[in-house]
Amino acid sequence: MKRNLAYALIVMLVAVASCSFTNKSFETDDKDKLLLDLITYVLERGHYQPKDIDDDFSVHVFEGFLDILDPTKRYFLESDIQEFEKYKFQLDDQIKNTDITFFDMVYQRLLKRMEDAKEIYKEVLDEPFDYSVDETIEINYDEQGYVASRKDLKERWRKQLKYATLGTYDSKLNLNRDSAKTSTDATEEVAFEDDNSTTGPLTPAQAEKAARESTKNTLDDYFDFVDDLERKDWFVQYLNTIVEVFDPHTFYFAPDDKEKFDTSMSGKFEGIGARLQKKKDQTKIVEIISGGPVWRDQQLEVGDEILKVGQNGEAPVDIVGMRLDDAIKFIKGPKGTVVDLTVRKVDGSLVVISITRDVVELEESYAKSAAVIKGNQKYGLINLPKFYVDFEDYNERNAATDVAKEVERLKEAGAEGLILDLRDNGGGSLKTVVEMAGLFIKDGPIVQVRSTDKKPEVYNDKDERIQWDGPLVILVNELSASASEILAAAMQDYKRGVVIGSKQTFGKGTVQNVIPLENIVRGNEHGDLGAIKLTTQKFYRINGGSTQLEGVKSDVVVPDRYSYIDLGERDQENPLTWDKISPAEYTPWDGYIDYETTIASSTKRMAQNNQIKLIEENAQWIKKAQDETVVSLKYEEYKKGLELDKEKAKYFKTISDYDSHLTFESLQYEKELFTQDSVLREKRDRWHKDLAKDVYVEEAVNVLQDLKLNNIKNSKLASVKG
Repeated sequence: MKRNLAYALIVMLVAVASCSFTNKSFETDDKDKLLLDLITYVLERGHYQPKDIDDDFSVHVFEGFLDILDPTKRYFLESDIQEFEKYKFQLDDQIKNTDITFFDMVYQRLLKRMEDAKEIYKEVLDEPFDYSVDETIEINYDEQGYVASRKDLKERWRKQLKYATLGTYDSKLNLNRDSAKTSTDATEEVAFEDDNSTTGPLTPAQAEKAARESTKNTLDDYFDFVDDLERKDWFVQYLNTIVEVFDPHTFYFAPDDKEKFDTSMSGKFEGIGARLQKKKDQTKIVEIISGGPVWRDQQLEVGDEILKVGQNGEAPVDIVGMRLDDAIKFIKGPKGTVVDLTVRKVDGSLVVISITRDVVELEESYAKSAAVIKGNQKYGLINLPKFYVDFEDYNERNAATDVAKEVERLKEAGAEGLILDLRDNGGGSLKTVVEMAGLFIKDGPIVQVRSTDKKPEVYNDKDERIQWDGPLVILVNELSASASEILAAAMQDYKRGVVIGSKQTFGKGTVQNVIPLENIVRGNEHGDLGAIKLTTQKFYRINGGSTQLEGVKSDVVVPDRYSYIDLGERDQENPLTWDKISPAEYTPWDGYIDYETTIASSTKRMAQNNQIKLIEENAQWIKKAQDETVVSLKYEEYKKGLELDKEKAKYFKTISDYDSHLTFESLQYEKELFTQDSVLREKRDRWHKDLAKDVYVEEAVNVLQDLKLNNIKNSKLASVKG
């Protein structure tokens, strides 16, 4: 599913806008047509890999726009689609001629169908649901067609609303009446007062009625919200349907969204501190921002689906099937307010998690280090959440400089090996990647960057100083992206370090420019026209292979709970393809003996590790649960499923009980800060406890030990001493 707002994107590398365009006269007073003309003009001349706007393109736009507007297929009728079909192969011509006839037709029909839907859902919710009936619902809406009549549409709504109320029915059924009386949901209180019983838990009839009332209130609120949307809000969806056919990272920002994007890139987030993505009717967490409320709370994780949103104890709003930008407006809010999220966890369990909205603590997004003690040996670990930089003053603070400081501190503390943890690191500044890679090699190329039809530009480390020449391990996972992939790839190509982690990293190998559209129009009388984030370049490893789509394949592949979940670039719509160019000239690191033997030994250890086997089993179970798209609407079966999920979740909870028997300590400079900053001490204590349960860090230490034994320099020294 397309992403609908700037802050819903995983933004890894954004360059300063540098695309140049020849002057063109945009002769129209219609702002919608002007935007369409502008955007297609920029795409055709500035995109890294422009697409032909032809019949195939037309089909993509046609299907994509209907999918965005009606993902659960409960608005449009089959007759509507048949009427729209006449434009299926004509949209390329309409786009070229700045004709918006198709949009106007679909938009007007959508408004009508939404008015019809208001009547339908009220009719459905006026009748009790019978949870004893043995029936199912298919929640993979791709497998369903549009219905032919209002009667069929009402039946679809009935099943979807019955499915939506099951969870509420279950919770109400087990809720004591006295608790319900104090609920902030006044409509539920009235419903309960109609019943003759006075004590004890709610009866099935009470719970069923309360569930319907709650769902009705949610839909009332949602349609009130939709009624406030303007035509321009829907037109932005149409524009982005066109734009995202080019690739998933090219995106049009309306003026308000551009402001939010600028804010997010400056690091000044306010809300829950997570990025969301829409996939069909699901709103999923795709990135947790370091230092934010969700990150600090530790209850939500990537892959979790948000089902309902409540405000500080109030009745929640069901956001299933809601447009992403609509859902986010319920989730976001000012600092200090509480949002209650009903979440389907990655493991299938349903929980309600309350998050206090706040701003991101920038300090927590910076590099931090710890000493790792194993027996009488000491190693160093540096955690880097992102490749940050101060865009106004590079020398003020950046990831490369901070990592260099941590390396020096670890050397002074006596570290014999180094782990660089890039898990969940979504990327950042390209300049910092090149400088950081230079800390570990003498000199040479780090990455190749190519613009359309131009010779690749090689980014080199020109500083011959090596800050760390000891054993090095890079930790990655499926969420390590962009800049993280560049660094991991360079260290892997030089054979400078061993990459441990997922089968492959995210696979984002492209660079985007942000171009304000008002800069292109002479004599603009329409005010702020927004901006377009445009893919203009592609990354290539020094061995010639692109990091696009395929990412970086780990030297030692270890499973995690995301192993079978599609999270990476390959799961996006219309990603650019993988390809290869000529390799750069570079000389692999000669500091290790038996580099391949070390990797083979680690792979063997991981295959025999019981904790890894349990994680693999968990990953397979999660995948199986997500593949089950036919859901029972019979309460007895639903309850059995909940109990099974609960038991499985309990079984897999033992994963977090693991003990690596490693000891983690803050470095001396940080210990001195603890005397004046108890909060920092608490954060580091929590981090160290988590690290002690981390089987991947444990194996990284094992690999460091092997690399130390196989270090050429150490071997030579031993020979001399002998």
